[in-house]
Amino acid sequence: MDPDEDLLARSAREPTAFEPLVARHSPALHGYLVRRAPAAADDLLSEVWLQAYAHRATFDAARGSARGWLFGVARTVLSRHRQTTARAAARSGQQPDAATADPWQAVDQRLDAASVAPELRRRLAELPASEREVLLLVAWEQLTPAEAAAAVGIPAGTARSRLHRARARLRDGLAGPARTTLTGDFA
Repeated sequence: MDPDEDLLARSAREPTAFEPLVARHSPALHGYLVRRAPAAADDLLSEVWLQAYAHRATFDAARGSARGWLFGVARTVLSRHRQTTARAAARSGQQPDAATADPWQAVDQRLDAASVAPELRRRLAELPASEREVLLLVAWEQLTPAEAAAAVGIPAGTARSRLHRARARLRDGLAGPARTTLTGDFA
């Protein structure tokens, strides 16, 4: 099995070398998009692959893994989708859909620990967006901090600092069973 980075480099001269990347990473990227924009996830995944293919020559292995780069592409596509949705809602005089504008309002529906969900949702919403994004890329998408850094477009050390602060804020803010439940997940 060829490494992702080699496949990306080779795909510049052999377009078919890109195909294994789609097969390997579609499930994880789709999950990322479903958790953030459920109604549009399929279309957004298609756009992610179109953008990744079109910009594959911009991948720089020195800046991180191909997986982190792909999540960065997904994050950019999702951001554009949210902006377009918000503009369309504003033009039509409607309020943007709360789940599309702020996916953290519905996070409790996707947590296994239902008893912790209300407090965790509140704590996640209180986190600065930059810390929350790194935390969720690591916790939900199972990216390494370095891959999350590449996805967000920040240095790896900054991502590790944000992750540490986010985890500490969650631990410090949760008491009793909630803190015990999350120690393994976010410690």
